[in-house]
Amino acid sequence: MMNVAKRPERDESDLEELGDKLGEAKYERSEMLLTVWGKSEVIRGRIVELDPNTRKVHVTKFGGEMVKIPFMDIMKAEHTGA
Repeated sequence: MMNVAKRPERDESDLEELGDKLGEAKYERSEMLLTVWGKSEVIRGRIVELDPNTRKVHVTKFGGEMVKIPFMDIMKAEHTGA
C-alpha cells in the first residue's frame, strides 16, 4: 500500500479568507498564483468561476487552457502583481 501524504487541515477562518481572496480575484479579473496540494508547479491564471456545486475553482491559464481545481486542494492564493 502506498503512503500518500494527507492534505493539511485548515481551520474555518483560513478557508473563509481563501474563499474571499478567490472571489475578489474573480470579480477584479486579476491574475493569481495558486499553490495546489499535490502539484509541484504553481498554477498561474485568472479565476473565471467558483462552482458551489462541485466545489471547484475554474481557472483560465495563460494560453487559454481551463483547469478546474478542487477548492480544498488550494493551499495558497497570491496576486501576481501584474
